Amino acid sequence: MSNYIATPSRTKEILNKYKFTFKKSLGQNFLVDVNILKNIVRHAGINKDSGAIEIGPGIGALTEQLAIHADKVVAFEIDQRLLPILKDTLGDYSNINLIHQDILEANVKEVIEENFAQNQPVHVVANLPYYITTPILMKLVRDKLPVSSITVMIQKEVAERMAAKPNTKSYGSLTIALQYYTSAEVVMIVPKTVFMPQPNVDSAILKLEMREKPPVHVEDEDFFFELVKSSFAQRRKTLQNNLKSYFKDKYDKDMITDILQQSGIDAKRRGESLSIEEFAHLANTFTKSLQK
Repeated sequence: MSNYIATPSRTKEILNKYKFTFKKSLGQNFLVDVNILKNIVRHAGINKDSGAIEIGPGIGALTEQLAIHADKVVAFEIDQRLLPILKDTLGDYSNINLIHQDILEANVKEVIEENFAQNQPVHVVANLPYYITTPILMKLVRDKLPVSSITVMIQKEVAERMAAKPNTKSYGSLTIALQYYTSAEVVMIVPKTVFMPQPNVDSAILKLEMREKPPVHVEDEDFFFELVKSSFAQRRKTLQNNLKSYFKDKYDKDMITDILQQSGIDAKRRGESLSIEEFAHLANTFTKSLQK
């Protein structure tokens, strides 16, 4: 079956048939290159035993490739105008369940239980709109879903931030939050020329493998994330200055200096130089000191 959705001519034909106009507010950019879609499916590790969850199927280009290679696909679409188009373009596939809902409001755990077999490997695969990438990924990892991996096409710069290493410009609180729950790798760069309409920047395929448990032990998860966030509040400031200004209403300055000394981490370092292990150690030193 070579008349795939993801070709420029077929995409134009579908858009014209339904007089569909792109909504900027939904970040709609449709991929028109079948080989890239097949690569995404391959990188995601999809096979006939897999369940797949897609977010924002658009006119069904990636959904079609997932349906060909997976056992079953559940796709969440927020734009009502796309529902009749998807029913038409994906009509030949009986293994797709289309849900008209905002993924950020969905109970994804429940959807997985209802749609997939008990121990079936489930993978999230999506071409995510740029404006909402971070909230979606943070929801998926924080909900601790029974999924094996998340493979997403996102803005290249954001993908680099999520897979970054310490002491790089891209490394930040988002890096640590995602790497606490997953191991992150940029597996492919996607040029902007393969989209309709063409976005202003290139994309990348980011693969997140879910960890069975975090790479570090923290006494208080919420505080750990707050501490990380505060350490990057102003990138050019030292750890000590960022913590003092962020926590000024909670802890006095001497106490923060004292805890930094106890931790053995140089207060003059910047947040971007600390590894996830060092952040965990610092957060635990704080937590234990405050419990005294």
